[in-house]
Amino acid sequence: MVQLNNILGYENLKIFQDDRFFSFSLDSIILSNYSSIRLRDKKIVDFCTGNGIVPIILSQRCGADIYGVDIQKELIDLANKSIEYDNLVDRIHFICQDVISFSLEHLNEFDLVLCNPPYFKINANSSFNKSYNKMIARHEILINLSQICNCANRVLKDNGIFSMVHRSDRLIEVITTLRQHNLEPKSIKFIHNNCNSDSTLVLIQSQKCGKVGLKILKPLFLRNIDGSFTVEYRKLQEEIIYDSK
Repeated sequence: MVQLNNILGYENLKIFQDDRFFSFSLDSIILSNYSSIRLRDKKIVDFCTGNGIVPIILSQRCGADIYGVDIQKELIDLANKSIEYDNLVDRIHFICQDVISFSLEHLNEFDLVLCNPPYFKINANSSFNKSYNKMIARHEILINLSQICNCANRVLKDNGIFSMVHRSDRLIEVITTLRQHNLEPKSIKFIHNNCNSDSTLVLIQSQKCGKVGLKILKPLFLRNIDGSFTVEYRKLQEEIIYDSK
């Protein structure tokens, strides 16, 4: 069922969501709020954009032209419905296409690439959601980590930035794969449930043709020790309707 939901307390922004698909996640909220945007970044693309939450929030942070790419037509239709409702059709452009073919048609074109990719590899122990739409959002069925990094390298200009959220337990593989595709890790932000818990999610930003030099940023804690939400998380959480991948 399609519903119209609020976004983050932005009184002027709404988003259409369909419960047959994943609603936008905390991961996407972190990606869109904490990714660095430089003044010179004039053209941005969000890979695996889903219902378009990342481009919609980014439109409130910068004046760049923003693109969202996803292979699922139903999600792109919802995303277009949202930007029509929010009067953002002149700023945001959604494209129904697989990321690999898109990257071959847009070489060296973008200043910033963002992605909240499928997190889980396919193996004998994989546990799949009965919904194919949700399955391809969680698992590397249609595109994997190496392909995403290769696509980011293709579409980025030299010194362009690739910002991605991923599972912390795959961080070494993520760093290795980024470097294999000429993307030098520049900053890492770990996300924890609280200060006593291990990190399960990480935001990593890399630069095409970048010099070696990595910053470990202040972590994001979602809860205080007493279980209450931290002030920083409450600012992100306000009015969010989301699923966890």
